[in-house]
Amino acid sequence: MTRTGIGYDSHRLLAGRRLILGGVEIESDVGLDGHSDADVLTHAVIDAVLGAAGLGDIGQHFPDTDPEFAGADSIGLLETVFRRVGEAGFRVGNVDATVVIERPKLAPHRRAMEARLAAALGLADGEVNVKATTGELVGFVGRGEGAAALAIATIETG
Repeated sequence: MTRTGIGYDSHRLLAGRRLILGGVEIESDVGLDGHSDADVLTHAVIDAVLGAAGLGDIGQHFPDTDPEFAGADSIGLLETVFRRVGEAGFRVGNVDATVVIERPKLAPHRRAMEARLAAALGLADGEVNVKATTGELVGFVGRGEGAAALAIATIETG
C-alpha cells in the first residue's frame, strides 16, 4: 500500500541566528528563529513523513515545550522519525519539497540539502527533490520576515 503525507512549517528570520535548511548551514546575515535549529525544510519533511504514516506531527514527537529539544539538530529528529516510521511497518519512497524564502538564493545549496535529507531517510540520490522560490515581495516571506517550506512524502508498507 502507498500512502502520502503533506508537511508545512514557517519560522521568523532574525539577525544573530544560523540559517539551516535541509540540514545545511547557509551563509546569511539572518537565520530562522525557533526552539530547535528552526530548519523549516526538515520540519516540513518530518510532518509529511509522519502524516503519511498516520503518526501525528512534529509537535507530538518533539514538543517545543520540552527542554530536551532546545537547539536540537532537525536532521537528528528526522532520523528518529525515519526509525519510528520503519518500526510502524513503512518505508519512505520519496520526498518532494519547496522552500519559500526571499534571500539568500538556495540554488547553490540544493544538492547538499537533498543529500542530507536523503541520507537521514535512507533514500538514494534522486528520491528527494528540493525546490526554492521567493515570495515575490508579498507577505511575510516577501518582506524578508521569515521563511516557509512545504513537503510531500510517499511511503509504502513493508
